[in-house]
Amino acid sequence: MAEKKVKKPIKAAPKSGGSSYGASDITVLEGLEAVRRRPGMYIGTTGSAGLHHLVWEVFDNSRDEAMGDFANDVEIALLPDNRVRVADNGRGIPVEIHPKTKVSTLETVMTMLHAGGKFGGEGYKVSGGLHGVGVSVVNALSTHLRAEVHRDGGQYVQEYKNGGKPVGKTKKVGTSKLHGTIITFESDGSIFPDRELNWETIVSHMRQQAYLVKGLRISILDLRKVENVKDEEVFYLRELGLDAPSVTFYFEGGLRSLVSFQNHHLETIHKTVFYVEKEQDGVHVEIALQYVDDITSRISAFANNIYNAEGGTHVTGFKTALTRTLNAKNGGAKESDSFTGDDALEGLTAVVSVKLREIQFEGQTKGKLGSVEARGATEAVFGEAFGMFLEEHPEEARAIFGKITLAMKARKAAKAAKDSIMRKGALDGMTLPGKLADCQTKDASESELFIVEGDSAGGTAKMGRDRRIQAILPLRGKILNIERARIDKMLASEQIRNLVVALGTAIGDIFDVSKLRYHKIIIATDADVDGAHIRTLLLTLMYRHFRPVIDGGFLYIAQPPLFKVRKGKEIHYAYSDDERIKLVGKDLPLEEVTSEQVAGEGEEETEEIKTKKTPKVSVQRYKGLGEMNAEELWETTMDPARRILLQVGIEDAQEADMVFDMLMGTDVPARKSFIQSHAKEATLDI
Repeated sequence: MAEKKVKKPIKAAPKSGGSSYGASDITVLEGLEAVRRRPGMYIGTTGSAGLHHLVWEVFDNSRDEAMGDFANDVEIALLPDNRVRVADNGRGIPVEIHPKTKVSTLETVMTMLHAGGKFGGEGYKVSGGLHGVGVSVVNALSTHLRAEVHRDGGQYVQEYKNGGKPVGKTKKVGTSKLHGTIITFESDGSIFPDRELNWETIVSHMRQQAYLVKGLRISILDLRKVENVKDEEVFYLRELGLDAPSVTFYFEGGLRSLVSFQNHHLETIHKTVFYVEKEQDGVHVEIALQYVDDITSRISAFANNIYNAEGGTHVTGFKTALTRTLNAKNGGAKESDSFTGDDALEGLTAVVSVKLREIQFEGQTKGKLGSVEARGATEAVFGEAFGMFLEEHPEEARAIFGKITLAMKARKAAKAAKDSIMRKGALDGMTLPGKLADCQTKDASESELFIVEGDSAGGTAKMGRDRRIQAILPLRGKILNIERARIDKMLASEQIRNLVVALGTAIGDIFDVSKLRYHKIIIATDADVDGAHIRTLLLTLMYRHFRPVIDGGFLYIAQPPLFKVRKGKEIHYAYSDDERIKLVGKDLPLEEVTSEQVAGEGEEETEEIKTKKTPKVSVQRYKGLGEMNAEELWETTMDPARRILLQVGIEDAQEADMVFDMLMGTDVPARKSFIQSHAKEATLDI
């Protein structure tokens, strides 16, 4: 939509040397144009997360119907041509003319920001939406959207194209005995560079939502490879009986089922999962928990079914009541033997979910709940119910107190050991490790730390680096697997201690990400099995004890080349087999190619390839960073202008937590099953 401009701008006398600034310089964006201009403000990013966010926004409307007991069946179908179809058996979006906009309510909801049934009235008592921008944003960021409503005995349809522009008015196309809404949309390729939706991401998200809304059936169908899908002939596409991947979730147990699912690969301390559901002061509180044999805690928090990665007031209330109740029920304990919050949380898996009509979040991402009333309600409901649980389940209570008492004793022992290791100033001003070749600048924002594997790679990296901004820390062999190790044991390892000191943030209860000495921490290991193992060990350490470093976007993985291809006087680097084949010439007949392996230093491999078209092509295979000379390492892996870095992020913290537990923990059968099920996805370097 065109910009609105004042025909005769106000002519104000400009200040000396400055440009004019008047009414004509103010841009007014109408309708949904603001969303298309700045999509990141509404969906966070135009990358993969933002693309999936479109699906979540449409689904959330269906889920909100279910939360109000107006719906119990939602179907999400992925269709050919990057289309998504979401159908629910809710009340159906109203279609009558809206008194203020003078167009149908359906068109109002679809084309106007901040229009919805979640601002007041009796449309929704509880919802995830705050601003009424959900489905209108999806419409704005789609090339085509079709809304079909079954309501009051009629079937109504309206379509929108090119960023949410309505094609005609809402029309009644037939009669219907059904009720509900079907939204089909196609994301805009000019806004989303990659429109490929990830099946596993959608299934994981919908599984979580099914746990959170008891009795809600959620079906997901992948029909992207099915031709001629008759998606306008039936209400639910599963009725067509198509041969395609599909999954359905339905949980009567709600949060109890979710806790059991999260703990299915861990050894539980007690069998009975604690559960409470109650409303207090207008806040609906639902909590489930169970202790497991582990040293980490896992608390998942939700407010109106929105995942709160940073917790919030409901989590604060839960933790306060947990520690207070455990200490109150631990009869006869001395004051010196009181449980701390960390003791009470060790090995705890808990899900805290609250629903309230007027909800406030801190920040645009809804990652942290800010509603004050949620804390008091959660604290009161949980404290009372958990106290009764401990009294009525003496066997579970003994197991829980045994686990927490063990945690308390271990904490005291660990503190004593840690104090002996971390003498005054041990991690704050301590002399940097001798292995570290530090950079010259003290500005963390431009400093880089390369964590490399072995002294050989370390020596090469030290010679090839930019000494002003790049520091090198070589590791000797594989570091300790810290998945089940306490801090005192970790700091007894010289390798880990060197890394902690180099980072400058300290660790544990004195960790401070603001003291991070380098804003780019780059893991650079060899491209073989051992290198992958060391990288996994380092990622486990960073995830468990330096999570803010990952969340802040400071952690990277180097992407060194696998091959050096010399074609005459030209030198190229290939980062995959496909790139190598393209450089060498994949269209050459095999009989024209002869290869000869030439023994070199270490594990270096060289192929000499002679063809009729190319006089001489040599391919050198790098199996380790130490095989590169300083110049090669600089220009391929360390030079900021030419290198490739993979930034480490966490899209799904819960899924990441479970995978780390499985791969790095003690549950061998679960690890074996995971490896077998994902074996075909692995890339082997044999």
